[in-house]
Amino acid sequence: MNPFYQYDIHLPANMDPDKRYPVVFTLHGKGSNEKNMFGLVAPLADDFIIIGIRGNLPLGAGYQYYDLKSLGNPIREMFDEAVKQLEAFIHYATEKYPIDPGERYLLGFSQGAILSMTLALTMGDELNGIVALNGYVPDFVKTEYLLRSVKDVSIFISHGEYDSVFPVRIGHETALYLKDQTKRLTFKLYPTDHGVSEENQLDFLNWLKHDAGLITKKD
Repeated sequence: MNPFYQYDIHLPANMDPDKRYPVVFTLHGKGSNEKNMFGLVAPLADDFIIIGIRGNLPLGAGYQYYDLKSLGNPIREMFDEAVKQLEAFIHYATEKYPIDPGERYLLGFSQGAILSMTLALTMGDELNGIVALNGYVPDFVKTEYLLRSVKDVSIFISHGEYDSVFPVRIGHETALYLKDQTKRLTFKLYPTDHGVSEENQLDFLNWLKHDAGLITKKD
C-alpha cells in the first residue's frame, strides 16, 4: 500500500530491534507543514517514534488537510476524506514500523487539533491519547458521525486565552463536550494568541511521557 500522505519519520536513535515503541503522529495547522511540528515534540525523540503527517493540499508555502467554506466551516466532503485517510494512514504506519498499537498518540495544532479530536471520537480506544492545541470539534462530527467511546482515551486540550482565530469560549465549549465523555481529560489555558507557548509545550510533553508510562508523578 502506498500511503495517501507524505510524512516525516523520526525513529529513536538507539532502537531495540525486539521492542515496539509508542508513537506520536503530528498534524499541523492550515498553511504549515510536518517539519514545523517536529520542534514541538523533538524532546520525545529518544522514547517515541515521531511521524509528522503532511496535509495533501498545497496552501501558500505550506499545506492543509481540507479546505474551508468559511472560518470554522470545513468543506464536508474534504473533511470526511481527511478523517478516512488519516485513520488508514495510522494503520499503515503501525504495520510498517515497530509501533506499539496500544501506545498511539495524536498531537495536532489548529486544523490538526480539529482532526485529532475527530479521530479520537471515531477511533475510540484504538488511540491511547491525543493532544489538541487550539482547536474544536465540528458540530456535524458531534451529530452526524458514528462516534465511539473515548472513556479510555487520554485527552489533553489547551487553548490560548487571547486566541484571535478561535475565541477562548470555543476551548471551554470543547472541554465541556469531552468532559462528559471521559474522566481522562486535561484542559489548560495559556496567556497566548493562536499559538503554543513554551509553558504549554512543557506541559504536554510531560503529560505524554507520564501517560505513556515513561515517567511517574514523582519524576
